[in-house]
Amino acid sequence: MTTPLRVGIAGYGVVGKRRRKFIDARPDMTTVAVCDRTFAGAGQLADGPRHYTSYRDLLGEDLDALFVCLTNDVAPEVTMAGLEHGLHVFCEKPPGRTVDDIRAVMACEQRHPGQRLKYGFNHRYHESVREALDILRAGKMGRVLNLRGVYGKSKFISFGQDSDWRVDRAVAGGGILLDQGIHMVDLMRLFGGEFTEVHAYVSNAHWGHDVEDNAYALMRSADGVVGMLHSTATEWRHRFRLEVALERGGLVLSGILSGSKSYGAETLTTVWPDADDKGDPREQTTRYNTDPSWADEIAEFAAAIRDGTPIREGSSEDALRTMETVYRIYRADPEWAARWGLGRGGEE
Repeated sequence: MTTPLRVGIAGYGVVGKRRRKFIDARPDMTTVAVCDRTFAGAGQLADGPRHYTSYRDLLGEDLDALFVCLTNDVAPEVTMAGLEHGLHVFCEKPPGRTVDDIRAVMACEQRHPGQRLKYGFNHRYHESVREALDILRAGKMGRVLNLRGVYGKSKFISFGQDSDWRVDRAVAGGGILLDQGIHMVDLMRLFGGEFTEVHAYVSNAHWGHDVEDNAYALMRSADGVVGMLHSTATEWRHRFRLEVALERGGLVLSGILSGSKSYGAETLTTVWPDADDKGDPREQTTRYNTDPSWADEIAEFAAAIRDGTPIREGSSEDALRTMETVYRIYRADPEWAARWGLGRGGEE
């Protein structure tokens, strides 16, 4: 491919602008237009790309690919519109408000097999996660026995948006679990497989919004892997931690490099137990000081478009399975499920 891919960005807030930074850093991609409801009207950014207030106007541009960085209520609609216009589409997580949302997108994707669709499960591209998976897949430490995951922040944060849409159920579809905890759900699936049995307690008892501020889940896969998850908006010191217990060792992922820098140092601790260690095994901790995830994620998307290869990470199937697990957690609390009328597909 000699001509750079012409990219449009639907949703030009904090995330959309960050995506553009890494898109325009590539020689094989260039941002030609963006849209966001905060613009006063159609026009041109100071550094060149045209801007609109509506994604429909954006789709009138001559584009090859569309990045969807919009709220959960409209992301599926815009993703499908991009596919229908013959574009390759990269959509941020979550894929929508419900499981039925991603199923509808997948049905559209099947009608356009030549287009690439990728979802932004960004944490898969962090170095600590990739190296932990390499160790697991090498097999020397045996199979996964169980996992414990905590992902939390101190409150719902609007990330510079004009409205707190993340606490509006009609727009967001869910709270801390769907917005942030979905990353941990995705990683626990990646390490432990699909969880088919779920017990949970979901609550909005502290912040009082109509979406959850805490979700506690105990899950088990068909292979007997047990996962414990706490997704929370009342973790006063921001925290990311995933512990993976293996037959002959362990992996501890702690901290995650993020834009806020509030989750602490990103580290991977490898644990080698010994029969005589008296519970104090040999450990090695690696600290990661750079975050290549945003660049690498877009690089894979560009390569899939260029080479016609399948999406390896963040496929629509990944999005479906992760959303199904999120909704298994919601529905596993009978009071929460009844309160919000959560059906089998996650519809309200």
